[in-house]
Amino acid sequence: MANYNSLDDEKSRRRALGTHMTSIDIFSEFIYPEVKEKLQCYIWVDLYAGEGNLILPLLKAIDIEKREDFFREHVYLFDIQKKMVTNCIKNAKEYGISESIARNNIQVRDNLESFPDFLKMLNKPIFHITNPPYLYLGYISKHESTKNLLKYFTSDNFGYQDLYQIAMMNDLRNDLNNLIYILPTNFLFGASVSNKFRINFLKYYNIWKMIIFETKMFRFTGTNICIGFFQKKSKAQHEINAFNGIKIRPNGEVSKRRYVLNPKFKYRAGSEFNAFLKKFKAVNPLKVTYYLLAEEVNENLGENEVTLMDANQYINGEYTRIKCSVNEKLYNKINRNILYVRTVDTGKNNGRVGLNIIKEDLNADGILVSGNTYRTHPIHIFLKPEISIEKQIILKKYFNFLLEYFRAKLDSDFLTTYKYSNASYIRKYLGLNQVRSLINTFPFNMNVTEELELNKIIDDTQFPKILHFLEKLRS
Repeated sequence: MANYNSLDDEKSRRRALGTHMTSIDIFSEFIYPEVKEKLQCYIWVDLYAGEGNLILPLLKAIDIEKREDFFREHVYLFDIQKKMVTNCIKNAKEYGISESIARNNIQVRDNLESFPDFLKMLNKPIFHITNPPYLYLGYISKHESTKNLLKYFTSDNFGYQDLYQIAMMNDLRNDLNNLIYILPTNFLFGASVSNKFRINFLKYYNIWKMIIFETKMFRFTGTNICIGFFQKKSKAQHEINAFNGIKIRPNGEVSKRRYVLNPKFKYRAGSEFNAFLKKFKAVNPLKVTYYLLAEEVNENLGENEVTLMDANQYINGEYTRIKCSVNEKLYNKINRNILYVRTVDTGKNNGRVGLNIIKEDLNADGILVSGNTYRTHPIHIFLKPEISIEKQIILKKYFNFLLEYFRAKLDSDFLTTYKYSNASYIRKYLGLNQVRSLINTFPFNMNVTEELELNKIIDDTQFPKILHFLEKLRS
């Protein structure tokens, strides 16, 4: 993988390799209970073993006089880093394994490049438990220290987005039946980063359990992780995958819920939200565009003054505001589109993702993008056809009510986790495609009576009545 010896420090080396060490405690508490009755039935393998903390603790369950034979016949560990393999051999010796046998079964090998085929010739099936390397393709392609990893994303792996996906597809192609993977939570909740992979992988495997950590698990990374338990299907087919999920929150609270992954929605968790968006998309929906760019302002200078908040200028905890004189066309466009989207939770209860009014929140008429567009900045929304200010206010209420309803019902699983923090809730990111799709369900051509009815339904927080209302308008 990466030539990490040339990197400046340990953090850079870890980033270039896409690897993070796993605590023995994670194995003991969450993985061992699921495998302890099966120790004699499998060859226990970790193809990205690091120091061996996901397999070697199995030896504690084996009588000391039988450990070496068990290790020889049942355990194989690999890592691309010589240092990790040296440490792994040392750890095996501490469990009572002789150095010669440890060296035979713990090897330096690049298993992203190819699978160790000799494992398939052994007399027992393989059970793969691992914390694979994970590093996003977008990061890999932008940094010289990681560009050599691009070789893994060619040929059959073209279109995948992370190293862990390459690892899991290698297991699929080599017909492994039982897998336990420590994964980034974007496996469940990610959209473009995971759609292709989930569709291809979950055609062949069922998830039968998932443990999701809403707290930082590794010392050197804030990557949000889950532990996935997978079993290969007897017949490859796309079908709904339902399984029990456990969430462990920062305060230690444990919650359980049933997850249902639907192939119609690319097996993404929280698909009930997507089902709503698909079912209730308006026949002629509002067209939504984003961003007021500096180029547009410069092309439409004139005599009408507007105050613009510059989303690219954030100084001393506050966005810069500037006054611009624009022509009547742009003046009207800015002032007749009063809404912006906050795509990232701030961590405060009044700072959750959703639609808001620019003038009320930002003390400006519009939001200028003077530099690059960023999805996490406040973003001005422009609607076509033009709708009244009153209807935009109803749209804001409608949008935020539905968003909060689904956040409560689905524990925000249809959103992407942004950052774990000490906030009173887990901070989430709302994608711009999700914003557009939810706005597309808004029945903007309501008459005055219907507007009053919808307003009352929202004020009374009656979700079933909203469904009835939308169905009535479509009939």
